[in-house]
Order: sequence, then structure tokens, then C-alpha cells
Amino acid sequence: MTDESRFRRWTEYRRLPEAEMIERARVFAEDLQRRRSIRAFSTEPPPKQLIVDCIRAAASAPSGANRQPWHFAVITDPLLKRQIRLAAEAEERAFYERRAPDAWLEDLAPLGTDARKPFLEAAPTLIVVFAQRFETTAEGGKHKNYYVPESVGIATGMLLTALHQAGLATLTHTPSPMGFLRQILNRPGNERPFLILVTGYPAVDAEVPDIERKPLDEVSSWYESDGPAPAETSEDE
Repeated sequence: MTDESRFRRWTEYRRLPEAEMIERARVFAEDLQRRRSIRAFSTEPPPKQLIVDCIRAAASAPSGANRQPWHFAVITDPLLKRQIRLAAEAEERAFYERRAPDAWLEDLAPLGTDARKPFLEAAPTLIVVFAQRFETTAEGGKHKNYYVPESVGIATGMLLTALHQAGLATLTHTPSPMGFLRQILNRPGNERPFLILVTGYPAVDAEVPDIERKPLDEVSSWYESDGPAPAETSEDE
């Protein structure tokens, strides 16, 4: 430990009774099972403070060397949403008509997606998540950020969860390429668009694809110590 290290006791942690911990985990898991990506949003805007607090929650995510390499751009202006929709649809048309391989299009078919993205204009709120590759120092130099995709991905997942927990519906949208977002929103050159998070209340007639999530035994493995001890082997084997 160097003289520059700064530590304090972690006094915010509160251990709960085990039964309460298990119940909270069960309720949380069941609530997240109800989360779905939707493409039909009400035009009713959510309270601004709700979005503020959800971003505040996302910004508490862990990050490489605590560099916090993210920026959340919140767009409610109709003219900006219109520009984003038009630019995104141009890229999506190129994707569906020329870029996408047949296997990708076949996987997308059950979701009913195409190049039209009206939700980018109809939804009351867009949150464009930017990843910061580096920060510019006061002297004009560059300070590198670390594990940027991993850090921003964790923060984005926390933002999705916070919005769902607060009662809003969401959709992640990743047109490729996304450079137009930096131009429309006039973001600096050290930032790259990570994704567009569309959020708001669902439309009354909102529908979702009739699909299922993988069961737990397909997405997790457990390495426990209740089995027989492994046989001893020599270094020559």
C-alpha cells in the first residue's frame, strides 16, 4: 500500500437475516422475469426525476481502475429524436438489405424487426450511452481508461434494471455504425456510442414476441464441494 492510497471503513453495508436475503433475491428475480423489450411506447413522458435517479444508480457501477468511462445523454427533444430516427433507419436499411448475413436475418425473424424504428421518435425518452476511451487532462493530454466495454456494459445493465424496477419499459437499440449519434449530439471525440436505450411507459396495445428464456441449468454451472475428492495424481501423469 502506498502513501497515495485512501481507504475508509465500509459502514454502508447492512447484513440482513438470511431468510430476508433469500426472499428479496426471489422477489427480485421474479420481477426481472417480467422485464421485456418492447417497441410500442406511450408518448406520456415519465417524471424527469425518475430518469435522473436511474442514471444515478447506473453511474454507481464498478469500473476498471474506477475510471467510470461512461456518459449518459438523455434526449427528449422531438427534433433531435427525429434526426436520430432518420439516421438510424438509414443504417438499418443498409443492414437489412446488404450487410446482414442470412443466418442473422433468420435469427431476427421471430422478433419481427425490420429497418423501421418509429419508437426512436415516439418514445418520450432516449438515453444514448457513450463509452469514453480516454479523458482529456487539463494540460491537453490523454488519460487512458481501462476495461471500457466491460465497465460500460455493467453500467448499462444496471440502468436497464433501475428503469424496470422504477416501472418503465425499455428497449436497447444498436444501429451499426453509430457514429451519427456523436455528430447529432455534438459529443467529443473521446466518446463512442455504446447503444441507445429507449424508455417510457408501454403503449396500451404493446405486444412482445412469444419467446422463452433459457432455463437456469443451461446458463449456469455449480462447482460445489459435496462430491468425492478428486484422485491424487503424480506430476508425471
